Amino acid sequence: MDKDRIVGSAKEFAGRAEGAVGDLAGDAQTQASGKAREAAGTVQNLYGQAKDAVRDATDTAASYAKDAYDNSGDTLRDGTQAISKKVQDNPLGALLVAGGIGFALALLMSRPARRPPPSRWRYYG
Repeated sequence: MDKDRIVGSAKEFAGRAEGAVGDLAGDAQTQASGKAREAAGTVQNLYGQAKDAVRDATDTAASYAKDAYDNSGDTLRDGTQAISKKVQDNPLGALLVAGGIGFALALLMSRPARRPPPSRWRYYG
């Protein structure tokens, strides 16, 4: 728990007590001072809650990132094993897929480069 939450709650309680004393005594200045202190305590308490929420979200994100980093090798290994099993189960299909990918890459690499469109403006000098 953040210290701003504790201090804010204490100020809020003190403000309520001061406002109650002002109500009993009929003193408008004490009532206003109590309300102001209560409002300041509420704001500080909310600020502490926001800091706690950000800290929790940061810790959770860091934990997820660490888990993803730690398990990345396992995921790669599992994917490689799955591909290897598919190739072993259907070697002809794997050969056809690899050939199709190679053919598509060859078509893309052998295309001539694009030329920019001719300029509309000509210089007559």
